[in-house]
Amino acid sequence: MGEIFAGIFLLLGTFFAVVASLGILRLPDLFIRMHAATKAGTVGLAFLLLPVAIMLQEIAVISKVLGTLFFILITAPVAAHLLGQAMVRKGYKIWRSPSANHANKKP
Repeated sequence: MGEIFAGIFLLLGTFFAVVASLGILRLPDLFIRMHAATKAGTVGLAFLLLPVAIMLQEIAVISKVLGTLFFILITAPVAAHLLGQAMVRKGYKIWRSPSANHANKKP
């Protein structure tokens, strides 16, 4: 039963890691890319680490997995926030869709 859950978690983790990678490559703005990297990357990493704890079932491994997850969950949003704040202070302009600007213009 544990192998099935581990396999499902591995597939989910791989999916979120691929989504995060595609988001970093395809999205047009730094802020949107940070969102993809932190949200999907963190969830993907969590789903990739959980099968390790499920399959090995040793206290040392489980504590390291939980410590790693806690560290990533605490540091990834803070790092993204600080990076975004630094870019705003430097005058980085937020990306706007050309079609959205065109739709907002009044005749």
